[in-house]
Amino acid sequence: MVSRSRWKSRHKSTSGPSCWLRPAVAALLWFCVTHIGCGSATVWETKNVIQKDAEFDITYNDSATSENQTIYAFNHTVSRNKTEGVRVSVDVSSQDLKSTILFVIRQKQAVLSFQVPLILRGLYQRKYPYNHLGRTLCQPPTRAASETQFFFVDVSTLSSQGTNYQLRVSRVESFTLQTDKKFSFTASPSQPQYFKYDFPDGVDTVIVKVSSDMNFPCSVMSIQDIQCPVYDLDNNVAFIGMYQTMTKKGAITVQRKDFPSNSFYVVVVVKTEDEACGGPLRFYPLRPDELIEAGNRSKILDVVVSPAIKSEVYVMGMLFCLGIFLSFYLLTLLVACFENKRMNKRREVFENPADMSPAETGKTPASPYEYGSIADNCSTLSSEAITDSAASTDNNYGYMERSLDSIGRSRQESLSSVEEDDYDTLDDINSDKNIVRTKKYLCVSDLARKDKRVLSKKYQIYFWNIATIAVFYALPVVQLVITYQTVVNVTGNQDICYYNFMCAHPLGALSAFNNILSNLGYVMLGLLFLLIVLKRDIVHNRALVRNELNALECGIPKHFGLFYAMGTALMMEGLLSACYHVCPNYTNFQFDTSFMYMIAGLCMLKLYQKRHPDINASAYTAYACLAAVIFFSVLGVVFGKGNTVFWIIFSVIHILATLLLSTQLYYMGRWRLDAGILRRMVYIVYTDCIRQCSGPMYIDRMVLLVMGNIVNWSLAAYGLIERPNDFASYLLAIAICNLLLYFAFYIIMKLRSGEKIQCLALVCILFTAVVWGFALYFFFQGLSTWEKTPAESREHNRDCILLSFFDDHDIWHFLSSIAMFGSFLVLLTMDDDLDTVQRDKIYVF
Repeated sequence: MVSRSRWKSRHKSTSGPSCWLRPAVAALLWFCVTHIGCGSATVWETKNVIQKDAEFDITYNDSATSENQTIYAFNHTVSRNKTEGVRVSVDVSSQDLKSTILFVIRQKQAVLSFQVPLILRGLYQRKYPYNHLGRTLCQPPTRAASETQFFFVDVSTLSSQGTNYQLRVSRVESFTLQTDKKFSFTASPSQPQYFKYDFPDGVDTVIVKVSSDMNFPCSVMSIQDIQCPVYDLDNNVAFIGMYQTMTKKGAITVQRKDFPSNSFYVVVVVKTEDEACGGPLRFYPLRPDELIEAGNRSKILDVVVSPAIKSEVYVMGMLFCLGIFLSFYLLTLLVACFENKRMNKRREVFENPADMSPAETGKTPASPYEYGSIADNCSTLSSEAITDSAASTDNNYGYMERSLDSIGRSRQESLSSVEEDDYDTLDDINSDKNIVRTKKYLCVSDLARKDKRVLSKKYQIYFWNIATIAVFYALPVVQLVITYQTVVNVTGNQDICYYNFMCAHPLGALSAFNNILSNLGYVMLGLLFLLIVLKRDIVHNRALVRNELNALECGIPKHFGLFYAMGTALMMEGLLSACYHVCPNYTNFQFDTSFMYMIAGLCMLKLYQKRHPDINASAYTAYACLAAVIFFSVLGVVFGKGNTVFWIIFSVIHILATLLLSTQLYYMGRWRLDAGILRRMVYIVYTDCIRQCSGPMYIDRMVLLVMGNIVNWSLAAYGLIERPNDFASYLLAIAICNLLLYFAFYIIMKLRSGEKIQCLALVCILFTAVVWGFALYFFFQGLSTWEKTPAESREHNRDCILLSFFDDHDIWHFLSSIAMFGSFLVLLTMDDDLDTVQRDKIYVF
């Protein structure tokens, strides 16, 4: 009741004092509305819009403030058959970021906007202001034969201070590029340039070449489809199309099938910094918002668009490649026919008992030299202890006294039950090895005492192991390079792969088909070498079945396992080199070199095996060592660039490995690496150098090993001092130098031992040497290098020199595959002159 009465009382009182309150409330409301309206008028005050009809090639000098907005209206005629570029140039005098002016260019189907000063960012967010801008307008296509189009340039700012600017719109007369006609222009980071090119009839592929006489500033060339907007600034040029950085030279091959409109834009942008092209990096700003003066970064460039090769050139290139290597098959067939006739005649001669073998004629090789390395007959032992052991040797190893019938029967036994350990575990045999292998003058018969079946099975493991390695190595490599090529095709980033862009001919998804095709020689010649080895293996096995004396007792022991491994390695080198050239770069260069290490190692092992068949390394040991070499190659590629610690460790390991291998070769494996090695070394130095000065017992081996150590120590010193960036090639150079040194030593010692080199082997040596010379010439032309940035690598790019299809590196592939094939033939045939010489007359060196 109380509350109700109060309500009533208030309700009743309104008839009195409320009479003068109502006008007061209305006045207050009117005051608030008027003031709010005034405030909103100050906030949403409309600018003074000034629209001008503007003309081309006239410079307009105006001022922009927050109170006015100027619109320039332009019109021009667009033809369907002719494209003219329109370029807008703006220059603002103020560098104050608080006084920036916004330019908006409105076209029929596109809008372009930018602010001046334009801030472009570099590495680590460096800021570079640009007050002078030039942009080319995107040209929308028209279906009419001729059409008048309008576009507007809106100029506005939010700065209350007046900012002066200059505006000029002009036509680009040479906007459309002509085929095979060079066009020169100037570009800068704030004034990019782009031009249009239309594919002419009958041309499906063109190559766009951009060049300059200036290394820097660094620039980017891009190929983009005809669409708006055109990405022509440093911060967006990589958004679409194909692009690559460049200094003096750049080239991109463009195919019509990738551009449905049968035309494209050639965009050239100058970067704000040169770090991407290998240039110096500017200092780091002291304050995060500090602006850095860019300086003069204008660059004069030339562009020319030329038709690429036609499909007929592809066919000619493939036929040329096949023809070269098939000719080797034909030549091999002719030589094989000639050799068969010669062997048949020689077999008829040896069927005469009067001319059965050199052992019965009593002929021995001439004494090679006078200083005593091989002065006596190899069957003469150098001490009384060795003479005393001769009886036990003959009893345990009656290999030279066995009848031909027993040898023939033993050859027919199953190889599956033959193991090396079954023939080499007795104590007296080990004692005999210690005696025989330390003779002063060794013959092949001293190091060919194990059963042939055992060694043949042992050396066949080389082939099966490398075949297994090849499969497991090649499959992920192929998968990886396909991924690389896919990334290049999808992203358009031409900096991923280091091609010779001046001579890179695409085919399908492959960017440089010619570099892949030229590796065919490795595969075809590797297969041919396997066929030659197979033929020799079959002939030798048939001779053993016939119990021919020359096959059983004469010549260098025939073991073909390493030859099969070498042929397989050559084929794999071709496959992996082709994979590398799908996308050559810093990370996958090891694919191109891994089997080169294999080939060099297998060739050295084969040279050593020729005169040391019993003590050559097993396949497991050899491939383990080669795996260690490849492991160091990967470490060098990843960590070796400028890393002093890595180079010190590698040089120490290199020198220690050289010393250990030298000791192993000098003592024929009859030494131990244990705790007493230092004591024995000190004792030898004391007895042979201090107590009495005595020369080395094995002079020939000592000469080879001293030369090898000098070469390897010099290479280690060079690597430690220079620290080359291309560690894989440095490691390959070490392997090749050692191989060449050993091969030269072998040839020299062969000649000094009174042996001869037959005509076929001599022809192979001379032919191979000449081909290697020409091959190395083309190799060192250096058409690209991943040791530098992609832009610097393109400075080495050059045009094709053979059939307009192959470049210098392709010719290196041709010649090096032929040279490797010839080198293998030298190893296969160089000791054919010993096929009729008994093994106790063949010297070991």
